[in-house]
Amino acid sequence: MTTTVLKEPVRGDAPGAARSPRRTGRVRRVTLPYLLLLPALVLELLVHLVPMVMGALMSFRELTRFHIRDWSTAPWTRLSNYRVSVDFDAPIGKALLHSFAVTVGFTLLSVALCWLIGTAAAVFMQDTFRGRGLLRALFLVPYALPVYAAVITWVFMFQHDNGLVNHVLHDQLHLTDQRSFWLLGGNSFYALLTVSVWKGWPFAFLIVMAGLQNIPNELYEAAALDGAGMWKQIRHITLPALRPVNQVLVLVLFLWTFNDFNTPFVLFGRSAPEAADLISVHIYQTTFLTWDFGTGSAMSVLLLLFLLVVTGGYLLVTSRGRRGADV
Repeated sequence: MTTTVLKEPVRGDAPGAARSPRRTGRVRRVTLPYLLLLPALVLELLVHLVPMVMGALMSFRELTRFHIRDWSTAPWTRLSNYRVSVDFDAPIGKALLHSFAVTVGFTLLSVALCWLIGTAAAVFMQDTFRGRGLLRALFLVPYALPVYAAVITWVFMFQHDNGLVNHVLHDQLHLTDQRSFWLLGGNSFYALLTVSVWKGWPFAFLIVMAGLQNIPNELYEAAALDGAGMWKQIRHITLPALRPVNQVLVLVLFLWTFNDFNTPFVLFGRSAPEAADLISVHIYQTTFLTWDFGTGSAMSVLLLLFLLVVTGGYLLVTSRGRRGADV
């Protein structure tokens, strides 16, 4: 007699039964990072991209105070606002060109001084000595302070009658014949440059100091045995090793300084002196003081295009230089 044994179905005999949990876990692992990034992307879209698109649309309209309640009713002007902005024979274009020239000169000087002071301080802090930790903390104080608190302090220091700067330069050191007006006239450029460098060089110091940690001490020891002094070590070891760090640092400092609005606005108020008329404040004055939102938006778009071109050219040149150095 033949006995038939019935087998119970084993889980996993079906082809898709065992793979389903694995697939689910794999999908979760793939999609989870994007889900976590989704809130940040939405905020970025709302805070930056949407205003940029709206500003670009406003630059093609004749948007003045008469249409500010409902700017969609403002008539289209096509490229009229851009023509007014780049017409350097007219007062508006001439003022924008002057502001652009002041901003370029200010940015180049500020970035160069920030990089120079920050690099020198970082190289100096590589040596071990007593109190180095405290000195590092003091160097980072200007970078850690809120912008408004720091700049308002400088406003009091630059006061004509009772400011610390005039007290030191005129009363104590006798370097000037009379007290200077630092927030008016031509001296306003040097006042703005001083505050910008004081506020920006600790960032360069922090980045360069981090980059110096990746340079092996054996290179300096071998160079010292070969008779290389400090300047030769900096020239042939430190600066070449810091080239990737400096390329990013200079670009970030340039963009921050060129777009800086808080420092001149807090230092001078709504109307900056002609010598310190940075383009960020100039666009603000054109937009919110004269209520010409169309022209102000066109100036903002032109500024954005200029920064994109400069950034793209800088990255192209530095990438070619990096490939040539690698070869």
